Amino acid sequence: MELESVKNSGTAVRLTEKKKQTAKFSLWNISGYGLLYLFLGLVAVFQLFPIVWLVLFSLKNNQEVFNLSPFALPKTPHWENYVKVWTEGNISQYFFNSLTYTVSAVILTIVLASMVTFAITRMKWKGSRLVLGIFMVGLMIPAHSTIIPLFSTFTKIGLIDNALSVILSYTAFNLPITIMILLGFYEALPREVEEAAVMDGANIHHIFFKITLPMTSPVIATAAIINMIYNWNEFVFVNTFISSDSLKTMTVGIQNFIGQYTTDWGAIGATLVICILPILIAFLLLSNRIVEGIAAGSVKG
Repeated sequence: MELESVKNSGTAVRLTEKKKQTAKFSLWNISGYGLLYLFLGLVAVFQLFPIVWLVLFSLKNNQEVFNLSPFALPKTPHWENYVKVWTEGNISQYFFNSLTYTVSAVILTIVLASMVTFAITRMKWKGSRLVLGIFMVGLMIPAHSTIIPLFSTFTKIGLIDNALSVILSYTAFNLPITIMILLGFYEALPREVEEAAVMDGANIHHIFFKITLPMTSPVIATAAIINMIYNWNEFVFVNTFISSDSLKTMTVGIQNFIGQYTTDWGAIGATLVICILPILIAFLLLSNRIVEGIAAGSVKG
């Protein structure tokens, strides 16, 4: 009886100590998560603040921009700034042009990069690694160093002041980074699916378009948003190759509100807000697919 009571008391002591340790550990967990969420909240505030400031800036007139504090609210929101830039400033045309160039270049880049990556990773042929290396060299070539050769080439073939000059430039310079993003994901795809398709009589085109391409949709979303951000915000190619006002994009068209003697700062702010909206919407819609694509493409096997 005494031995049994000693065992019971020892067990009770150990349980008490374990409960204390668990409570202490839980307290540390709560504190750690609290600090983490506080830090993330501060980061979110710093990330969102420029967007909020830009929206407030777009609702001011020139007097409020220069006479009020940069952080002050507008006395009366000037929503007419948005109407002015959309109707009088020709921003609607620039917006459509930006959308056309961006979507066309993204689709062309994704399709071509997917074909190249499929050929390099899923097909056996001599020189595949050499071809991959040639594409990767494109990552080391600064885009602005090619302006003069591209301008000379486009002049000879009649593509200056043509939308194709911009779309082809976007596609060419985005191909290397897009191939690099797709590469890890393609190498991780199981070959058994393709082998089964071959046994069922599928040809190479059927395997690529009907099987492999749909399987890579998460990483395609990642590549598409990265391409979209670059294409939408690009300035130099459009400013160099396009001279007609009807073919300009938003990044170039914003200069219309900068005059020799006066500058409409409220209109510029409204244009910038309109300019960043498509990128924000696309990122919000594709954010889950982007994270999924990055995670899946970073692990092989």
